[in-house]
Amino acid sequence: MVPGDVVIGADSHTCTYGALGAFATGVGSTDMAAGMATGEAWFRVPESIKLVYHGRLQPWVVGKDLILHTIGDLGVDGARYMAMEFTGEAIKYLSMDSRFTMANMAIEAGAKNGIIEPDEITLAYVENRARRPYQIFRSDPDARYARVVDYDVSKLEPQVAFPHLPENTRPISEVPDIPIDQVVIGSCTNGRLEDLRLAAQVLRGRQVHPEVRLIIIPGTQEIYRQALREGLIEVFIEAGAAVSTPTCGPCLGGHMGILAKGEKAVATTNRNFVGRMGHPESEVYLANPAVAAASAVKGRIAGPKEVV
Repeated sequence: MVPGDVVIGADSHTCTYGALGAFATGVGSTDMAAGMATGEAWFRVPESIKLVYHGRLQPWVVGKDLILHTIGDLGVDGARYMAMEFTGEAIKYLSMDSRFTMANMAIEAGAKNGIIEPDEITLAYVENRARRPYQIFRSDPDARYARVVDYDVSKLEPQVAFPHLPENTRPISEVPDIPIDQVVIGSCTNGRLEDLRLAAQVLRGRQVHPEVRLIIIPGTQEIYRQALREGLIEVFIEAGAAVSTPTCGPCLGGHMGILAKGEKAVATTNRNFVGRMGHPESEVYLANPAVAAASAVKGRIAGPKEVV
C-alpha cells in the first residue's frame, strides 16, 4: 500500500493504511470477493470531519491516547460513515507507529476511514518500502467539513477506556484502584516497535506482579526480529512475560489469554465490547503500552509514573 491508494480489506481495521495518506476501509467478505474479481468497489463519498490537535504531547502520551480521547469525546458513532482527518501540531510530531494506531481506531468512532496528510515523516517511511509510484493527495484549502473539532492536547494524560465501549475513557489520574488478572500488549493497534520499546522502558529491571499474566505479541515477524536484535524480548522474558509469535489471538477471543468469568484485563487492543476477549462477564480496559506495562507490574491499573 502506498499514499494515494484506495484500499479495501475484509477487516474493519484496514483503515490503518490511512496513516499513509491512503483511503482505506474495511468491507464485508462478499464486497471483498467482488473487488478481487472485478477490481471495482462501490462507495458513497463520505463527509469529512477535521480533527485538529494543538500543542505538544506530555511524556508517556502517544497516538493511542489521542485516539482514545477523541473517541471519548465523539462517541463510538460520532463519526459514522465519515472520513476522520487528523491534523495539527501534535500530529506533525507523531511517529508513523502512533499515526498507524490513530488511523487503526477510526472505525471505533464509526468512521469510514481515518486519514493523515503525508509529510516528511510519511515519505521517509515510504521511501524504502514503496515498490511502485504513488501520488500525494491533500485537502483543498477551501474544503468543506461536516464538522471541525479542536483539541488542546498539551496537558493530556494517558487514557484508559473502561468496559464495555472504547468511548468510556478516563485520564489515568481518575482511575480508581482496579486489580487485574491479565495484560496484553500487541495487536494491529499497538504491536509495533515503538509500542514494544515503550513497554520495555517500563518493564526493564522490574517483575510482573505474581497474580498477573502478561502476554506480549509483536505485530509482525519483522518487528519480532527487530525486538530480538534490540534486546526487548529479553527484557520481557526477564520481567516474567510470555512472548508470542504474531497473532490476533486474545484480541478477538480466539486463543491465548482468553478471559474467564470475572477476570479483568488491560489491553492495548482496539475494542473492549462485552465478551470481546472471552467470558461475557469479563472486563477489558484499553490503554497505551506504557500504562499496560505499568499495570502488569503493579497488579492493578496504573500509570507509568508510578513505576518508572
